Amino acid sequence: MLAVALEEARKGYEEGGVPVGGAIFHLDGTLLGKGHNRLVQEGNCSLHGETDAFRAAGRRPHWHDTVLVTTLAPCWYCSGLISQFRFAKVIVGDSVNAQGGMEWLKQQDIEIVDLASPECIELVGRFQRERPDLWKECIGEA
Repeated sequence: MLAVALEEARKGYEEGGVPVGGAIFHLDGTLLGKGHNRLVQEGNCSLHGETDAFRAAGRRPHWHDTVLVTTLAPCWYCSGLISQFRFAKVIVGDSVNAQGGMEWLKQQDIEIVDLASPECIELVGRFQRERPDLWKECIGEA
């Protein structure tokens, strides 16, 4: 599952954007939607990897039978989405370069699986060093 989100993150990086990818799967493993941060590509600060995947997954009556996979710990904005729609589980590739709302989500009884993926950690870390201006814009600290 993480491989799908990581492919999206790499695509975003290659497009000159923020390298965060997301994917949403049904609990049975069926891919429902995938996406990546499109701040630069679409000039839209609300299109994070998680929200792009959410949009791609389309309309559903509920989300409690889904898993959201993200290459980077979800920011507070995306954490709100996860909490409101009650995803069954969140799989995180990197919580080293950002922690976002992970602890808050755990307090909401949302299962968090932190994979500490070396590939995810390296990709975001490299981007933060290369483009600190764009990173700060993405997280609202510019």
